[in-house]
Amino acid sequence: MKIYVGFMFAWKWRDDALPRRWLTALMTRYNGSSLLIDCGEGTQVAVKERGWSFKPIDVICFTHYHGDHISGLPGLLLTMGNADRTEPLTLVGPKGLERVVNALRVIAPELPFEIRFIEITKPQEVLELNGYRITAFRVNHNVICYGYTIEILRQGKFSPERAKEQAIPLKYWNPLQKGQTIEVDGVVYTPDMVLGPDRKGIKVTYTTDTRPTESILRNAAESDLFICEGMYGEEDKIEKAKGYKHMTFREAAALARDANVKELWLTHYSPSLIHPEEYMDMVRGIFPNAWPGKDGKSVELNFEED
Repeated sequence: MKIYVGFMFAWKWRDDALPRRWLTALMTRYNGSSLLIDCGEGTQVAVKERGWSFKPIDVICFTHYHGDHISGLPGLLLTMGNADRTEPLTLVGPKGLERVVNALRVIAPELPFEIRFIEITKPQEVLELNGYRITAFRVNHNVICYGYTIEILRQGKFSPERAKEQAIPLKYWNPLQKGQTIEVDGVVYTPDMVLGPDRKGIKVTYTTDTRPTESILRNAAESDLFICEGMYGEEDKIEKAKGYKHMTFREAAALARDANVKELWLTHYSPSLIHPEEYMDMVRGIFPNAWPGKDGKSVELNFEED
């Protein structure tokens, strides 16, 4: 199995915003299903430019309700509706999600598909949706804001030898391998009887609009890809970052190092940060496998070889 992570870019909106930078959105594609995190203005244009489709989007997660993270939703819903979508769409976000979305839907009142709402109210919640395990965790911004860890779990390897040793009939091997429990004539066969220990899956953590927090460190641990805001590259803007509840490149790099992630992508730049690559030597001095995010950046993540 593989997961595709497509990066639509993310940055903080201001009147002097740079052209050709899309607002916040991240898309993952796995097993025929697509998941979107945030939906800033221009998201559907960015998706089209990437050559991807709106139709497989089954889940949209929102970090918070500032305009640069949700203003593209009405247009996206209309586009999906005009494409004759009938499958339900699940929206996930902090408390108030249904109220906020219904307000935005004043310009998209009639859709041919159902919208389902999951509102996150606890400091941390875990959801199982469309093959993803989604962990939403509170971060530290000036409004309620969540980060997300997206995981594709991988069960243990099937062992024919163990199945034979326990005299499990051949016709039950396949359903047991798929995680089903079988009960026949008072005898119960469970997947753990034929599966080895869980193998390493795929893990992506995304967080933006926040100061560094223990919740980020804990949830990002051992991630294959860590996408983290870096509002400011300049060292002298640390007090500004603290005041506006954002992060510097240096702070993001330290989180990546301490969480022992495999790769770091920086995002959510201030519009005043025109050339983020100028600060990457400093970042890589802290965490070597770090890259500045850019529009359309994507990667294919695969399960490790056995």
